Amino acid sequence: MSQKNSDGKRSARERLQEQRQREESRVKRKRTLIAGVIVVAVLGAGAGIGALVANSGKGKKQEKAGPLVAPQGATGKDTVMIPVGKSTAKATLTVYEDFRCPGCGQFENAFRDTVHDLEDKGELKAEYHLVTLIDNNLGGKGSLNAANAAACAQDAGKFAAYHDVLYKNQPEETDDQYGKKPRLIELAGQVQGLDTPDFRKCVDDGTHDSWVKKSQETFSKSAYHATPTILLDGKSVYGDQANPLTPEKLRQLVAAAKG
Repeated sequence: MSQKNSDGKRSARERLQEQRQREESRVKRKRTLIAGVIVVAVLGAGAGIGALVANSGKGKKQEKAGPLVAPQGATGKDTVMIPVGKSTAKATLTVYEDFRCPGCGQFENAFRDTVHDLEDKGELKAEYHLVTLIDNNLGGKGSLNAANAAACAQDAGKFAAYHDVLYKNQPEETDDQYGKKPRLIELAGQVQGLDTPDFRKCVDDGTHDSWVKKSQETFSKSAYHATPTILLDGKSVYGDQANPLTPEKLRQLVAAAKG
């Protein structure tokens, strides 16, 4: 075999070896790249989860809201309940509500006239617990600010009327319209005699913010975790789709409680 042929074969083997080395290097680089992408993705996901957790923790962190000032006439454990109706009524409707909660708005709009009629007749009294689930879930301050404003209306003896105005004008759940205090003061104009300097100061100062947060804290520790939660004499009567509550059924239940 000539030196030329030998050099040619050796050169071919060398070229093949070099090609294999290049291919192996390419595969290694590809694997490294894929691994790097996976690591970045995992780290990115972890960062996202961390941000969610951090944001969740930040959202749940209690802001300084001043001393706990319960609205006038608030009763019950921790004084977090606002009573409406005659105390002598035999039937008691307990309502856990959030002014940003669309389900709460549906209940109020469907049962408002019936509840008020039964209250006026002295057959039913209501106990309202104001909570802030939507603020906690979606962010914003509409639940808190509206509840504080309602408590300010309670100070003025006009809770029921203002409560109804808030639900009649309830924005979309994702629209934190009630987070704007001027809007809450504007709506007070629909309740005769409510829009006063004292009411405005109470709303602007967040006088009852700590009380609202206490109400939410008490609710979160209870057996109930959704709004609206509606109880009649301690028994849940709303939300059962198989046996839905109607205004007429509510009247019947109250009549039975009277008997």
